[in-house]
Amino acid sequence: MSRFVAVVPARAGSKGALGKNTRNFAGVPLWRRAAEQGLSAGADQVVVTTDIKSVIAGEFPSGIRIVARPDALGGDSVPMAPVLMHALDDPSLAGATIVLLQPTSPLRSDADIRAGIALYDTGAFDLVLSATETDRGILKFGTREGDRFAPLRQAEHCFSNRQSLPPVWKPNGAVYVFGRDWFLRNGGFVSDRIGMIELPLERSHDIDTDADFERTEAAFLTLNS
Repeated sequence: MSRFVAVVPARAGSKGALGKNTRNFAGVPLWRRAAEQGLSAGADQVVVTTDIKSVIAGEFPSGIRIVARPDALGGDSVPMAPVLMHALDDPSLAGATIVLLQPTSPLRSDADIRAGIALYDTGAFDLVLSATETDRGILKFGTREGDRFAPLRQAEHCFSNRQSLPPVWKPNGAVYVFGRDWFLRNGGFVSDRIGMIELPLERSHDIDTDADFERTEAAFLTLNS
């Protein structure tokens, strides 16, 4: 398995669950749980990009490095790509394999991280992400182009029985693996060469609201009991 650097994005604001990244999740702040998992999975270092003042001012083990995020990258409308480009703009990270670990997906396992890295190491993909199987009925959907209905993928899917449609997976936000240099050159995640590792639904919770937090924490305690 390649050596890697884990990146944990931890923004201060959250409309759905106030202060969620610093809230204790099973006794550990959510952002720190992600950082410690990066270390336990074998990261050479963990880079935490944040605008949370208490985190920036804190003292942490040598394996965790805090990068203060500028105000321009702190809003809830700011996409992930520029946040990562700022955090990865460090010559010491040249050539590194990067694993993005979002704090809001705390049910992933160390084995999931290693599986993502192993697939990335094959060289077949620019980016590897985790995904979970979802309702294949989405293939019946389409977009509107003026008065035209444009099927999402193939027109025949719109008129097929749900059971006959091919399986569908959606990214669950738990694991992303990519090369630092490729990401900076590419300017983001978009690629035609994306690999996938599958996570089961019961470990694909994403925290956005207070209800999500409570439900995910209960699932975590059950899985680890």
